[in-house]
Amino acid sequence: MKSQDIRKKFLDFFEKNGHLIVPSAPIVLKDDPTLMFNNSGMAQFKEFFLGNGTPKSNRIADTQKCLRVSGKHNDLEDVGFDTYHHTMFEMLGNWSFGDYFKKEAIAWAWEFLTEELKIDKDRLYVSVFEGNEAENVPFDQEAWNLWKQYVAEDRIILGNKKDNFWEMGDQGPCGPCSEIHVDLRTNEERAAVSGRSLVNADHPQVVEIWNNVFMEFNRKADGSLEKLPAKHVDTGMGFERLCMAMQDVTSNYDTDVFTPLIAKVEEITGLKYTNNEIKDISDTQDKTNIAIRVIVDHVRAVAFAIADGQLPSNTGAGYVIRRILRRAIRYGFTFLGTKEPFIYQLVDVLAAQMGQFFPEIVAQKDLVKNVIKEEEASFLRTLDQGLHLLDSVIEKTSGKVVDGAKAFELYDTFGFPIDLTALILREKGYELDEAGFDAAMKAQKDRSRAASEISKDDWNVLVEGNVETFEGYDKVENDVKITRIRKIESKKDGTLYQIVLDHTPFYAEGGGQVGDKGVLVSANESIEIIDTKKENNLILHFTKQLPENIHASFVAKVNTDLRSASSKNHSATHLLHQALRTVLGTHVEQKGSLVAPNYLRFDFSHFAKVTEDELQQVEAFVNARIAEQLPLIERRAIPFNQAVEEGAMALFGEKYGDLVRAIKFGESMELCGGIHVANTAEIWSFKIISESAVAAGIRRIEAITGDAVRAFYQNQENTLKEIKETLKNPQDSLKAVHSLQDENAKLKKQIEQLLKEKAKNLKGDLLAEVQEINGVQFLAKQVDLDATGAKDLAYEIGGTGTNFFILLGTITDDKPMLTAYVSKEIVESKGLNAGQIVRELGKYIQGGGGGQAFFATAGGKNPEGMAEAIANAVNFVK
Repeated sequence: MKSQDIRKKFLDFFEKNGHLIVPSAPIVLKDDPTLMFNNSGMAQFKEFFLGNGTPKSNRIADTQKCLRVSGKHNDLEDVGFDTYHHTMFEMLGNWSFGDYFKKEAIAWAWEFLTEELKIDKDRLYVSVFEGNEAENVPFDQEAWNLWKQYVAEDRIILGNKKDNFWEMGDQGPCGPCSEIHVDLRTNEERAAVSGRSLVNADHPQVVEIWNNVFMEFNRKADGSLEKLPAKHVDTGMGFERLCMAMQDVTSNYDTDVFTPLIAKVEEITGLKYTNNEIKDISDTQDKTNIAIRVIVDHVRAVAFAIADGQLPSNTGAGYVIRRILRRAIRYGFTFLGTKEPFIYQLVDVLAAQMGQFFPEIVAQKDLVKNVIKEEEASFLRTLDQGLHLLDSVIEKTSGKVVDGAKAFELYDTFGFPIDLTALILREKGYELDEAGFDAAMKAQKDRSRAASEISKDDWNVLVEGNVETFEGYDKVENDVKITRIRKIESKKDGTLYQIVLDHTPFYAEGGGQVGDKGVLVSANESIEIIDTKKENNLILHFTKQLPENIHASFVAKVNTDLRSASSKNHSATHLLHQALRTVLGTHVEQKGSLVAPNYLRFDFSHFAKVTEDELQQVEAFVNARIAEQLPLIERRAIPFNQAVEEGAMALFGEKYGDLVRAIKFGESMELCGGIHVANTAEIWSFKIISESAVAAGIRRIEAITGDAVRAFYQNQENTLKEIKETLKNPQDSLKAVHSLQDENAKLKKQIEQLLKEKAKNLKGDLLAEVQEINGVQFLAKQVDLDATGAKDLAYEIGGTGTNFFILLGTITDDKPMLTAYVSKEIVESKGLNAGQIVRELGKYIQGGGGGQAFFATAGGKNPEGMAEAIANAVNFVK
């Protein structure tokens, strides 16, 4: 059975059994500060398990794109070495929110596997929770009794807390689970060794395919458990593993989920993939197999992340995506011999495979290919640079063990993979100080973890039920009561408090717009609200202190100056989007934004730098819409499909409900939950400050509006006034500047000529100072020239004969520079190297540098060390 058919069969089965089929949420999470990526099927439903929202249906089923590469769930380093771990995977799931429980979940799971898919019952094993006295959670007798209706008792396995008690995190909903495992070994292997003994033993052909989680507890901050008000079902079935079982193969990579991608890699590289078990990672074929697995796995993760709006970068989720892609590039570079970008070519295959169920990969295909291709080219240059840096590290190594801290610097600063470092060192007869590397890595992780770690108390719920509403579209001030509070602590921010209000006017950070700030006022005190964010459908107001009386009545007041400035910038982003699509073309799509009170940032797809003329057209377009005084037309609860049919822009990577909010200014119409001006006239003016590249095919515009534009023009006027005063108030300022530039150019030429003549004169003087030491014509001298003059002089002197060792020191604007020239004859005969020489002598001027064996330079920060550097040069020829 083909993978597309398996996926469809699952969704059809649960739709027939009363489940609402919903699309996969984006793989990149934008509204959950506790997670970077969707790492499980249940992530998009957290608010329902927590009781903070109401689902569209009490029964839901879907197939969810998941990514496990960070935090508690991290499979990255296992990928490629076994047959079933992946970075991105699909999770087929069915959910019950306070509706059915264990009886129905178990019955449907068994029916689907054995009757719909016809999997041999004798190959299936199930597990139930054995209980935990310390947690006061009993053995799951109910699940045991239910499973006895379908399987013999010797096929029911008791599992401990590690294997059969599922938790969302350190805190939150959790409960016992019941797993279904399939034994895919041959009949001979099954007869020899019971599959029961191999369950949860990391056997590649005895694998878990379905987990039924029975959510009935809440894990509190102190580690204790309490019963949830309603019982839920959260199930997840690994799609790739299910395909392995249904296609009668022993590896996920042998299913049609991966075989088309593998075939493309074979075509590109000319190498063959074999489905052999990895037995010897030093074996050439095993290396090839691992590399191909890594590449076809990682391209899926990277492509879908980019399609959902997450570009590779140096921070946060973007850094994780870049790291995954670079791992794939490195495996291709090292084991497949690929020295040019090629992974981007797999995106066409991926889109053809998965586009039916995940249309975003088709719609964003060109962008994904361009971003991956540019990342490949960039990292291949990094690898080339890293090879040179590693050579430098080896040169400085005494003995045959390379310092692990130096290797970590290559890894951390330059992105050079540690396994490639170790491989090259072995080839050159060196060893890596792995303990030193591990220690440096651990120290960095500890620093990072300490800086980002946040501890949260349990919620103190003052008002039960989902009573919270957002009133901020109509109000900036409102009478409120506190419904819940909790304390949070982090190294970065110290102790803060999160307050939830019943009818808040505060806008929570989202859609690119920053959260509101303001105050919470009672009869006796005023509490500053320093930020507003959203988590699990709750609007959280951050404060540094709690009110004395948390049960009092309050007035919540938004800082209207900041709110007004943000609303101008947000409305301007909509007009900017329209302008870019009008001026550049309808291929332009928003790829990210930041809306703050002081400026706006807008990222968009476009494959060339926006010209000055185009920027002027865009700016003029936006200002024309401002001048037209277009009123805001807001529709708060329009059906999603209707809004799109009417022309509203929906963004890939965003999660929309059935009912959406549409914002319209003239011909601009977008789906948006942010705060906007009532009329474009309020924006006053729009000014582009910068245009730049973010990634391949992604451009960024930064702009300002309103008072910031006034301040910009006032600053420009003041600067022009200062320039005029400096130029003695000429009648024509521009003409005066041109005249000054011409005069400056003439003076520069005169100075260059003078320096050349000075160098010629110095040449004769310095030749007289050359000493012969051990057959070397030695000269070390500080000269009154710039760096270019010193280089020319060194070559002039060196060209007069052979066996020269020349070191010239210069100081320009308090910046010392060493210039070393070594004749090629003594580079070879005496092993002298100009690069090594300046690196060693550069220490005296607190600097460093490098170059070629016969010529190199080093800059520094300490001019006082110049004399000592010159004096020590002679040690190289003694």
